[in-house]
Amino acid sequence: MTLKTNPVPVKTSSGAALPCVALPQGELLTVNERNVPLIHDSLGPGVHFKPLRLDLEAGVWVVLATFSPGSKVPLHYHTGVAEAYTLSGSWHYLEYPDQLQTAGSYLYEPAGSVHTFVCPETNTEDTTLFIRVEGANVNFSEDGGFHSILDAVTIRYLTHELAAAQGLGPVDYLGGGAAGYMARES
Repeated sequence: MTLKTNPVPVKTSSGAALPCVALPQGELLTVNERNVPLIHDSLGPGVHFKPLRLDLEAGVWVVLATFSPGSKVPLHYHTGVAEAYTLSGSWHYLEYPDQLQTAGSYLYEPAGSVHTFVCPETNTEDTTLFIRVEGANVNFSEDGGFHSILDAVTIRYLTHELAAAQGLGPVDYLGGGAAGYMARES
């Protein structure tokens, strides 16, 4: 078997061709969150987000989420891994009130985790989190019944619908599969 070079002539810094196992990439896929509008009250009052990457095929979603003091996300079950890094403010899970997450906290949640996100009403600033989720959040109502599913497809739908309703224009974020810029492909 003879290995072929990439169909796109990408070279290393020394000028050598990249091996065929390297992903032929013509540009870095990057967005600056400062250029992504904040979509307000997306998952309830005081729950806002900026989509950074929504990979519909892999079921992975990456958002910068902002929570107003007193806001919460209902009881939910994670079908896959979730990771959260707190950039500002504080929050906790209703089920773990003594484990306050503050700026600088990194939280890893294995698949199968169940909890209720709460921002204390006593917070003096918004809480901002960098969140990466594989799979979906299965959300439950206060009485324990099924409420909704939040996944990459739902986040994409909310992004387009709420951005239009809030007059934000097209929102540029990274996609998955045939990765690219979503606003440029619309």
